[in-house]
Parts: sequence; structure tokens; C-alpha cells
Amino acid sequence: MAAKKPAQSEPPQVEEPKYPHIEAFAEQAGSEDVIGVFAPLKESLQGVKGPRADAAKKAVKGVERTEELLHHLLEVREKLKAERGGGAKGRR
Repeated sequence: MAAKKPAQSEPPQVEEPKYPHIEAFAEQAGSEDVIGVFAPLKESLQGVKGPRADAAKKAVKGVERTEELLHHLLEVREKLKAERGGGAKGRR
């Protein structure tokens, strides 16, 4: 039997963002914006009492981690902007 030739795969296509509002926020936000978004959420979760308090504590941890990741993303974005503006030519 003759072996079948594998079909040539097309280059992967860039998918549309699944969360365009979050992507737009991350591209335009500053540190104060991130704090402003998450502060009321954390305050309301910390006020939860009763049987849902444990779940609220876990949610607060998740929100804090998300906030840390966004701050890191903002730092990287600023670093990349500084490198681009520093006279070094980036990729075209």
C-alpha cells in the first residue's frame, strides 16, 4: 500500500480575543485604573458573612492574584514602551 502524504497544514490563524473588553482595558489601563476596578469588589467580598464566607475568602484571593497579574502586565507594557522609545528599532 502506498503511504498517504500528510496534508500540508496551514499556518495557525490568530484567533479573535475571547474577552475583547478585558484586552482593551489591559491595553489602556494604568495602575490606578486596576486598583479602582478591583477595590470595590474586594471590599464587598470581604463583607460576606455566614456560610458563604469561605467562598468569599477564596474569591478575594483570586481577585488579588488577578490584580497582581494585571499589575505585572502593566509593568511589562511600560518596559516595552520604554524600549521602543529608546531609539532601538523594533520588529516591523
